[in-house]
Amino acid sequence: MSWLKRERTGIKAPKVPGADVPEGLWTKCDGCGEALFQSVLDENLWTCPHCGHHFRVPASTYLGLLADPDSFEERFADLRAGDPLGFRDARMPYPDRLKAAQRENGMNDAALSGVATVGGKPVSLTIMDFFFMGGSMGSVVGEKVARSIETAIAERRALIVVSATGGARMQEGILSLMQMAKTAALLARLQDSRLPFLSILTDPSTAGVLASYASLGDVILAEPNALVGFAGARVIRQTIGEDLPPGFQRAEFVLEKGFVDRIVPRKQMRDEVSKILEFFWRSTRGFARDGEPSPHAGVADRIAADGKVRAETGTR
Repeated sequence: MSWLKRERTGIKAPKVPGADVPEGLWTKCDGCGEALFQSVLDENLWTCPHCGHHFRVPASTYLGLLADPDSFEERFADLRAGDPLGFRDARMPYPDRLKAAQRENGMNDAALSGVATVGGKPVSLTIMDFFFMGGSMGSVVGEKVARSIETAIAERRALIVVSATGGARMQEGILSLMQMAKTAALLARLQDSRLPFLSILTDPSTAGVLASYASLGDVILAEPNALVGFAGARVIRQTIGEDLPPGFQRAEFVLEKGFVDRIVPRKQMRDEVSKILEFFWRSTRGFARDGEPSPHAGVADRIAADGKVRAETGTR
């Protein structure tokens, strides 16, 4: 008999009925290591009730916690990425990579765009999804952001972009980098139109996206402990040959350096954005063009000359 063959079966614990935990019932917190019921996380908007860690969430989930209920109308959903470079990574061609991400994520690309209201104020909205190829910005994401800006200008809406991204998409090469200049140029037009742009940075917000539209907001908000930076910390450390300070490239660090305006916990994000929009709404008389009435019915009809809101039954 071969000495490699096991002759004893060893000790086996008896199987206890009902001992198996259903898959997906628990989620381990990356901040404190606590095991959390997903139902508890859902109630807390996917933030840890023990340490406050903010979990990454899909674009559809973030939409639900930011926009007013039943106010969202999706646009530009028919945009599809091409493969003009014929790119192939170590495992598969780019079109196959896209199809795999679409099957897994249920989205066509890494951004969800449309119009909605936040705190009753009309907004043009784009939310990036890190779970779709790392939230990478390709031609479709760039075009959705660009069209969201154009929608804000045409319909006199505020612009909100929620970033969750690792940067430009390598599979599209220079075409992804071109989105940086395109979106930045359109944001200049938005500024000339006297319309506000709120940029919300979630974990992570990095590289080409941060180097373009994500850092050009009139107001830049960040979630607690979000990674905010251009190059990676390891690359920077190797380049300058020095150790980096604690918390480098985290939201609290860049707030201290003046890069973001405020850190807002996710549970407070809708209220905070609503207050900021209220300020811009009053200062522009309902996002109106100079010398013209607001194009928005409802609240805009109740704005008095001094910027105060009249009662529902009042007249201008």
